[in-house]
Amino acid sequence: MEKLRIIFMGTPEFAVGILDTIIKNNYEVVGVITAADKPAGRGQKIKYSAVKEYALANNLTLLQPTNLKDENFLEELKALNANLQIVVAFRMLPKVVWEMPSLGTFNLHASLLPNYRGAAPINWAIINGETKTGVTTFFIDDKIDTGAMILNSEIAIEPEETAGQLHDRLMHLGSTTVIDTLKVIETGNVTTTIQEDNDEIKTAYKLNKENCKIDWTKSGAEINNLIRGLSPYPASWCYLKDQNEELNIKIYEAKLISESHSYEIGKLISSKKEIKIAIKEGFIQLLSLQFPGKKRMLASEILNGVSFSDAAKVY
Repeated sequence: MEKLRIIFMGTPEFAVGILDTIIKNNYEVVGVITAADKPAGRGQKIKYSAVKEYALANNLTLLQPTNLKDENFLEELKALNANLQIVVAFRMLPKVVWEMPSLGTFNLHASLLPNYRGAAPINWAIINGETKTGVTTFFIDDKIDTGAMILNSEIAIEPEETAGQLHDRLMHLGSTTVIDTLKVIETGNVTTTIQEDNDEIKTAYKLNKENCKIDWTKSGAEINNLIRGLSPYPASWCYLKDQNEELNIKIYEAKLISESHSYEIGKLISSKKEIKIAIKEGFIQLLSLQFPGKKRMLASEILNGVSFSDAAKVY
């Protein structure tokens, strides 16, 4: 049984949960690779990645290359003398990096591959109304999320679960699956499954302003799934127009109400306690939202200081 010397590559909080589990299972992590520091927020202060914060707190060797093909970085990487690399939510690696360790480089992806290859698998599984998802480990090749699969684990998506809630559950599932993968690799008897492509494979497209905007003419289930699938980040959004004012609002939590009515689609109906939007087969009740320049608030809190006219609508 070959002793593993691991380099871990990742950036966000999701990756931290996996790295922490690897460390706590007494595997040797000889280096951590994460994104370069960059300014963020209104003050443009330098922000460390979640993985960097963890690496510093745990005295792990840290590299932050801006160019993964840079000769100096490649020399530093080689000097760490790792025999296995693990990638979790990082970036596409050049061949010279992923083929460097003798035991290969494997990735943990938050979907049941080959479905939902791409940047936002957790979000799209909910947006598309899936009832199950999971995680997959696979050896990296020269394309995105297409390599030979090692292990996968399945999990049910709860009916009202948000992307944030599913993210946390998949992080725990992913931690277990990575450890199981390490145990298989340690034995030297790894069996892989080649991903088969077909026309029905669903893609986890990168999220942008356009595909996060709510189309109020869609079905209530589709609208509710979009809101859940983008909560808490980056959040679904739409325009709210009331008389001469037009606002860009974010919606984090909502409730689908099936009920017949004669209102125009998109009409906003409010009382002292609730805000509802008319849709084809009923209403979407807005439970948690955010106005420009304000913090996220419950609808009941917003209604304490804001009133809407009969002309208010969303689109």
